[in-house]
Amino acid sequence: MSRRQLVKYAGVGATLAAASPLVGGGVAWATGEDRSGGNGEQRGDSRGRVWRAGDHHIHSEYSGEFDTTTNPPKFAKGADAVYPIVTNAIMAKNFGLTWAMCTDHGGPTHSKVNLEQAYPDLLLSRRLVPEVLQFWGMEFDAPAMDHHTLMIPRHDDEAKLLYDLESKFAKNDPFPSDPSRNTEAKMVEFLKYAKGLPNKPLVIAHHAARSATGLGVWGQDTPHEFRNGNNVAPDIYVGFEGAPGHQAGPLNGGARGGYGNYPTHGGYDQMTARVGGLWDSLLGEGRRWWITATSDSHVHWTRGGSDFWPGEYSKTYVLARQDYADIMDGLRNGRIWVTTGDLITSLDLTARSQGRDAAMGETITVSRKSRRDVEIEIKFRAPEGTNHHGDRPQVRRVDLIVGQITGPAANLDADTNPTTKVVARFGPNDWRKQGKDYVIKYTLRDVETDMYARVRGTSTDEAEPLADGKESPWEDLWFYSNPVFVHVR
Repeated sequence: MSRRQLVKYAGVGATLAAASPLVGGGVAWATGEDRSGGNGEQRGDSRGRVWRAGDHHIHSEYSGEFDTTTNPPKFAKGADAVYPIVTNAIMAKNFGLTWAMCTDHGGPTHSKVNLEQAYPDLLLSRRLVPEVLQFWGMEFDAPAMDHHTLMIPRHDDEAKLLYDLESKFAKNDPFPSDPSRNTEAKMVEFLKYAKGLPNKPLVIAHHAARSATGLGVWGQDTPHEFRNGNNVAPDIYVGFEGAPGHQAGPLNGGARGGYGNYPTHGGYDQMTARVGGLWDSLLGEGRRWWITATSDSHVHWTRGGSDFWPGEYSKTYVLARQDYADIMDGLRNGRIWVTTGDLITSLDLTARSQGRDAAMGETITVSRKSRRDVEIEIKFRAPEGTNHHGDRPQVRRVDLIVGQITGPAANLDADTNPTTKVVARFGPNDWRKQGKDYVIKYTLRDVETDMYARVRGTSTDEAEPLADGKESPWEDLWFYSNPVFVHVR
């Protein structure tokens, strides 16, 4: 039994009072042209897109150590993470992933290690485990910030491109060290440079609030850094980990995610888990800012580490073809949902109005001249068997969360959106079976302003995800969608 204090969900049904009326405000960055074409052809099987599970934050033996008593520094494998690249790929396949990425730590002259040692091993792993698309990239030593995914598009010069970016911009790559590489200005310079490349990478922040010392007391990563980076390169700097890795920490007496200062909530970073918090503040500006879930696998918990294998506990699902470019396109454009413990295996969130529809990452445009009711459809699928703990987890509640889009924040460090509310909670009596899926429908009446909607669900009785203690992560499972946007014309 969990040792967390459970907050009982009293009653079944979509009975929560609606949020304050959706009034006022205008659209921010993108006016949100309806990319679905009004009939969902972008999402259909006709283009071969299905939900594909993956992990963009995994470590191999190339997360090693450097002997800096020599010049150049001497690299040794296996100091921080222990598994060969191909082992991670085999385990990713075993736990149901179809795409993955090793993101090894940098260090002094690590760009050369990546190019000359790690990349040949990646090429070998691709040949040995072709069922898993294996991206090239690293855990980027972001200037003035915590680590980030740096995902390189699959192309003939991918190794040279990563070498170019790491050697020029990673804060820990110079030897001797160079303090000028560790500034916010350098991070902005990196993103500007990346934006001008013909093969554009993706950048996603890792464990963004791990260094936070309290609720809303930010550490290495701050709201204004996310905003400034996204302003410079909105198609490159696209989000942060909603559920960080190291989720097996409690199984060896540690904290979930390695969050030793301020804990995760239900396994999710406070930036994501807090309704009306930082994620909602960014979405409330109209930003296309997405969340993911990763393993951050270094050493499996059964060997004394704090990690699960890639896909064993956390999964990031992307709606895409089994194609490198389309996986990156899905990540870039928010066709993403995440889960822990295989609570569900499929999730669709659709907004419909005036004969048009949009799904996660997309925007539906409605006219003020017509009836502006927006029907939200939530469709999820339960696993057919047990998860990797041998459990059959059950969804006990699904929440629909809605917030207004009110435009750019005057304060770049704003971290709340007071318009964001849980507008409805649904229990098992509120969804109906349709084939293999469970379906929920809810109507937002007379929408008057630009808004977004997102969904979360849980196996627990908690009304809001509570701060995590030492309970087993398998007893505390959640899934989250990325948002769908509504633009009122």
